[in-house]
Amino acid sequence: MTYFTTSDGTRLFYKDWGVGQPILFAHGWPLSSDAWDQQMLFFGQNGFRVIAHDRRSHGRSDQTWDGNNMDRYADDLAELIEALDLRDAILVGHSTGGGEVAHYIGRHGSARVAKVVLVGAVPPLMLKTDANPEGAPLSVFDGIRKNTATNRSQFFFDLTVPFYGFNRDGVETNEGLRENFRRIGLQGGIKGQYDCVREFSEVDYTEDLRRIDRPTLIIHGDDDQIVPLKASARLAAEIVPDATLKVYPGGSHGLAETEAERFNADVLTFIRG
Repeated sequence: MTYFTTSDGTRLFYKDWGVGQPILFAHGWPLSSDAWDQQMLFFGQNGFRVIAHDRRSHGRSDQTWDGNNMDRYADDLAELIEALDLRDAILVGHSTGGGEVAHYIGRHGSARVAKVVLVGAVPPLMLKTDANPEGAPLSVFDGIRKNTATNRSQFFFDLTVPFYGFNRDGVETNEGLRENFRRIGLQGGIKGQYDCVREFSEVDYTEDLRRIDRPTLIIHGDDDQIVPLKASARLAAEIVPDATLKVYPGGSHGLAETEAERFNADVLTFIRG
């Protein structure tokens, strides 16, 4: 078990495997680095150094009462990158992890970054506002908070259905994947996961996206029921200066797991391109 201690004394669990150009993976809510297993194995076997951490209050990292906010997440990421002296890194962020990657660059710059991959990512803004009419109303996120606070185990299990698109015709349910999602989610701390709902829903990442000055691949499913394409990736691709948008027809929010072979191949082509 490998841990890194941040400047505020929080222990973060991380995996660091292989040799070569580093690829750093940032996971979605309420998961951990384990959600990247298929990518870690594939890219490690293809000559890359692969790193993934459990965000504070998620997975095996310390469950903190305070500091569960995107500024601190980005600072944690920066401190880990510097501690491992990662250079020419590929940053891959899924969902909330996409916000984390974007905010890291917005807050700390891109000197150590070669390329960026955002998949099912929350930027620029999930919340519906007058300026962001495609977002979801606050009541949706209040519901997520309530269910996290009062019914977390069942809520996480139920969430897997829209997360992976198991409610769509022709999509076979994978009970093992559902159980694994709940297992990973329940490793994390309830307070940190509760706090994180605000970070993936109410934080505006528009300025962070504008500061991404590296080639960026944005992958999104057109049937993402968690982070709808129209409210996220379509807008992000217009904001990031050097972005390529690749849309997976019928793709779910969890496409990096359900369509891992295609996703891995597309990311490998982008990295080597």
